[in-house]
Amino acid sequence: MPVRPWHPARASVEEVRAWREVVQDKELRQPYKQAFREVYLLTPAEEETRDHSRRFAGHVVDYRRLRALFKARGWKSNYLGPWDGGFDGGDGRRLLAGGQWRATLDHDLYEEGYALTGQVLFHRLVEGGWRLAPLAEVPALVFSEAMRDVDLFVGVCSITADPQWADSGPDRLQEYWRTGSFAALQPSAEVRRDVLSRLIGRTAIADRCALTDRFLVVRGDLRTYKIHLGSANILMEPNDAYLCIVSARDPHAGLFLPFEEDGRLALILSKAFLLANDTAITDPSITRQIRA
Repeated sequence: MPVRPWHPARASVEEVRAWREVVQDKELRQPYKQAFREVYLLTPAEEETRDHSRRFAGHVVDYRRLRALFKARGWKSNYLGPWDGGFDGGDGRRLLAGGQWRATLDHDLYEEGYALTGQVLFHRLVEGGWRLAPLAEVPALVFSEAMRDVDLFVGVCSITADPQWADSGPDRLQEYWRTGSFAALQPSAEVRRDVLSRLIGRTAIADRCALTDRFLVVRGDLRTYKIHLGSANILMEPNDAYLCIVSARDPHAGLFLPFEEDGRLALILSKAFLLANDTAITDPSITRQIRA
């Protein structure tokens, strides 16, 4: 009898919820992200564009980090650069479904060290050649897994994930950084929110925390802080002043995490533990911002 891995894209919402509760209650750390795996569905905007998706287009990303993730996730691409043998524009490509489908992420060199993401397309192998396919014809798992990778590329490589960018980045990208750092959540961050809703009640700071649509809100003694569930960047109430923290410790060590793929979940928890006890912070680079 054929056996295949269980995938949430093939399951009902109730079944997915039940498996997540089992993994959480029994503290089962799966060898790869399965019960809490993100599922990406076709959106109305993608139905209108028919043969391409712009869901993750227009993001400025660290190009070296993007190239490293391409390699780690099985994507291939030409190297972009203004030199002999370099390319002005390119695409990242990954084969899926046993080589019958190919996903492509267009991206261009933005400036030295940075790239700009473009559209995502899907091609099907037909009679030995690649043919562009309407998104509605792409198998659900092929579409979901490819878009999951692209979400990871943007989430990890975007300059909005750098908490120090506000102080060091060029002026022309400041508005992009501010907007992207606190934007609506993508599916990967929605899953992170679901995990935090299960975890936070088990921690010593549970009575100081609350979840909103896109933030983990932490009440300290000096200020109240909003940690974005996508970027892990922080705003301080009451005036939404930005708080830059470059975390270098892990105060939640020993707390069970059902998965940790890109480090963002641990980073959010680390910042939450730190800020819940803000009167104990001694780092002047942080206290100066809080007391400003």
